[in-house]
Amino acid sequence: MRGSFHRRLSLAALMVSVCLLFACSTNEQESGQENQQIATSFEVEIIATGANIAGANGLAIGPDGNLYVTSVLGSSISVIDPETGEILKTLDAEDGVIGPDDVDFFKDGSYYWTSIMTGEVAGFDAEGNRVVAAQLTPGVNPITFSNDGRLFVSQCFFGTNLYEIDPNGEREARLISDKLGPGCGLNGMDWGPDNRLYGPRWFNQEVVSFDVDNNSMKTEATGFNTPAAVKFDKTGVLHVLDTGAGILYRMEEDEKVVTATLSPGLDNFAIAEDGRFFVTSFTDGFVKRINKDGSVTELQPGGIAHAGGITFFQDKVVLADLHAIRAYTTSGAEAFTQRNVLGTGVMGGALNIADDGDDLILTSWVDNDVRVWNQEEQRVKWRSSGLSAPVSAVRYQGLIAVAEHGENRVIGLNELGEIESIFAEELPAPTGLVAINDQLYVSDRKLGKILRIAVNGEPLSEPETLVENLISPEGFDLYGEKFVVVEADSGEVKIVSALGEKTTIAKIPAGTQAASDLQPPSQVFNGVTVDDKGNVYVPGETNRALYKISNPF
Repeated sequence: MRGSFHRRLSLAALMVSVCLLFACSTNEQESGQENQQIATSFEVEIIATGANIAGANGLAIGPDGNLYVTSVLGSSISVIDPETGEILKTLDAEDGVIGPDDVDFFKDGSYYWTSIMTGEVAGFDAEGNRVVAAQLTPGVNPITFSNDGRLFVSQCFFGTNLYEIDPNGEREARLISDKLGPGCGLNGMDWGPDNRLYGPRWFNQEVVSFDVDNNSMKTEATGFNTPAAVKFDKTGVLHVLDTGAGILYRMEEDEKVVTATLSPGLDNFAIAEDGRFFVTSFTDGFVKRINKDGSVTELQPGGIAHAGGITFFQDKVVLADLHAIRAYTTSGAEAFTQRNVLGTGVMGGALNIADDGDDLILTSWVDNDVRVWNQEEQRVKWRSSGLSAPVSAVRYQGLIAVAEHGENRVIGLNELGEIESIFAEELPAPTGLVAINDQLYVSDRKLGKILRIAVNGEPLSEPETLVENLISPEGFDLYGEKFVVVEADSGEVKIVSALGEKTTIAKIPAGTQAASDLQPPSQVFNGVTVDDKGNVYVPGETNRALYKISNPF
């Protein structure tokens, strides 16, 4: 998005003509929708691709020898051949897998995962029956079994508690500790050879262990940047994954010895019986194998992992990717990638993005804040924290306008981060924002409308409906007198004329649904933007690609 005359966001598809996608029909009755046409005379192409997995999170090695890799926002577990990297099978919502963050197996073949967005701890028992072991509050993150089948779960990022869970779901979860915060309890845990539970403290630069029977804790290792996960190899040696440094260490007494140097944004790892390591990245979505000779093999590629909001900035298309921002030329060549480590990175996360002169405005409901980021200086110039599920933000009349879903409103924040204006209230799902000249517009996902809510910096007494009868509109932009909008649930990208006539210019894979009512309904924002020549760019959230539609206006 942009706060100047042309607004931007991106679109993904194969290099194929719109005729192939839409059967070249221009008959309004054939479309089954009033005032709707199908455009036929321009090209839709994918100009950049990314990861096959929407953020690779936890992983475990199954009894079949394959890797089981979780993806929170992909809402899936990918079963991967550890030799070839081939995805052999994907478990998803149809299998009862929803938003998994981490996974672990017991020796009887049962396995369980945590759903960080919903608080559910679930799995399949040895007979393959789905079991809900516990329903906790959001934030459940790492999970591990003890040698005798006891199950342990901790919260991180949306909670801080450490629990013992009954795998059968017959007993209530037992609280082990509520003193591990702020921000995170433990992350990627493992059961130690000394019969203690080990885990890293993300914000405390240390690894600790627990006697889970008397709930006592002791410090095992310190001096990390941002420790994300721990594992023991078959000889009992402790290994620690430092996501802030992008390094996998092995501990030799009190010394950290580098096993492999990768990149920041690593999530978790597993150790095979033959001593090889497998590592995932929440930032880039890759899965890599560290071989016994120290070489690294990429099993699954990295890149775009959570394609969200998009803007046209300094002749580049810049994509918000949750834990990164990624810039591309208009032909799709990578211009820069700025990664962020959740909770500790300088930049912060971004599910939406807008240009702001020499700066970028970043929005994240995960962080509950909005920032003005200067890429050249690598610094945050302004920040407003403690917001309630902000979904988008743009510069408007000297203020930062924010669509704050948690409060069902659009507000204007001044340079001190104070609310100076309320542009609209009682909106069921304020989603995308566009500010052009003296006008401020918002899309409402539930109403299916684009609304004008302010003129000359002053809120209208009642929002004015400019476009209606849309299906889950999220990102939109204005080029001349025409809107271009993404309908997230259908994947259709439409141009809407000043007379309200809708023309479908592309259809991309539909976006995901929110994991629960605790997240904004857009969850991962589906954006669109337009460059100076009238080319439209749309990110494909679920296929992690960047589409270009050549001048459909």
